[in-house]
Amino acid sequence: MSKVLIIGAGGVGRVTAVKCAQHPAVFSEIMLASRTESKCIDIANDVKKRTGRTIQTAQVDAENVPELVALIRSFNPVLVIHVALPYQDLTIMDACLETGVHYLDTANYEPKDEAKFEYSWQWAYQDRFKEKGIMALLGCGFDPGVTSIFTARAAKHFFDEIHYLDIVDCNGGDHGKAFATNFNPEINIREITQNGRYWENGQWVETQPFEFRKELTYPNIGQRSSYLLYHEELESLVKNFPSIKRARFWMTFGDEYLTHLRVIQNIGMAGIEPVKYKGMEIVPLNFLKAVLPDPGSLGDNYSGETSIGCRIKGIKDGKEKTYYIWNNCSHQAAFDETGAQGVSYTTGVPAMTGAMMMLQGKWMNKGVFNVEEFNPDPFLDVLGKHGLPWQEEEGIDLEL
Repeated sequence: MSKVLIIGAGGVGRVTAVKCAQHPAVFSEIMLASRTESKCIDIANDVKKRTGRTIQTAQVDAENVPELVALIRSFNPVLVIHVALPYQDLTIMDACLETGVHYLDTANYEPKDEAKFEYSWQWAYQDRFKEKGIMALLGCGFDPGVTSIFTARAAKHFFDEIHYLDIVDCNGGDHGKAFATNFNPEINIREITQNGRYWENGQWVETQPFEFRKELTYPNIGQRSSYLLYHEELESLVKNFPSIKRARFWMTFGDEYLTHLRVIQNIGMAGIEPVKYKGMEIVPLNFLKAVLPDPGSLGDNYSGETSIGCRIKGIKDGKEKTYYIWNNCSHQAAFDETGAQGVSYTTGVPAMTGAMMMLQGKWMNKGVFNVEEFNPDPFLDVLGKHGLPWQEEEGIDLEL
C-alpha cells in the first residue's frame, strides 16, 4: 500500500484519480493537486461518489520547485504521477530528486517558447535519478505509452527483428462541437501544426504538416483519412529497437477539423510568440485555448470510439511476418465510468497501470526509463481488466 500524489486536474487527472481510487490495496492514500484547487475538489467529490474513497486535494504551482518540494514533503508520497502539462516535466522531476520520490509522466518535456518534442532533457536526468536511488518512468499514457508497450510485446513474442513500425491513431468519435480538441488545446495544436518527421534507414526525414495522407481502415470504425506527423514515442522506440528500418505515426483528422485549423493558423491564432494587445502581452494560442471548449467538458453525449494500435512488419525464423495490435475505447463507456471522454481515459488508465507496476515492484529500477524498456507482459495482463482490452492479429494486410 502506497501514497501517491497526482499533479494535474484536467480530464486525464480525473481519470487517473478515479482509477487509482478503485485499487485501495495498491493506492492507500491519494492526493490530487493543481494550480486551481477548486478543480481538484470537484474531482475529489466525484471520486467519492463513484468509488466511496476520499482523496485529499491541494493547490500547487507545478512550475515552482520549492512549492512542489514543500507539498511532497508534507504529504510524503512514494510516487508522483504527473498528468499536467509537459512544460512542467523538469520542475516536477527536480522536486522528486530533492525529495527522493519516484516519478511518472505521460508526455515528454517541451519548452514553452518552442514546439520541440524530444526526450533529451529528461534522459539527461539518468545519472541523478540513479544516484538518488529513484526511478522516473516516461511516457506512460497511450501514445506514448501503450503503443510502446505493444511494440515491446511484438518484439518479445512475435519477431526476431522488427523492420517497419506504423503507429495508427484514430478518433472515430463525435462530440457535436464545430471545433474542439480532445486534450489541452495549446499542446494539441502545437503538436499537429509543426513539421512532421519519421525514421527511415537510420535518419529522420522531415515532412510538411499534413503532407502525407493515407486512407486506413480501423476496426469497428471503418476507413478514415490518416496523416503522418511526428510523435515522441518514435524517438525512444528506434533507440530501444535498433532493428527498426522505418517508424511512422499516423493520426486521423476530419475535413471540417482541418478547415478550422487552417483558418486558425492563417489568422495567427496558433502563434506561440507574445503579441501586444491594449498594452498587455498575450500569446495567441493561450487566448484561443481560453475560448475553445474545455476538453474535460466533451464527455457527455460523446459518441463513437477511438482505435489506437501498432502495425508491424518484420522477420521471424527467417520469414517475413505482419502483426497488428490495437485497442478500441468507447467514449460513452469511458464517460459513464469516470466522467471523462475516451481520449482522457486512454491516457489516465495507462498512467494508473504504470504506477501500479512501479509500486508492486514489477517495473522498478534506478534511473530514467521509457515504458518499452520493461517487461510488457504484466502491464498488458491487467490493462484489459482496467478498462482497455486489446486485440492482436497476425498475417494481415497492414494497408501501409
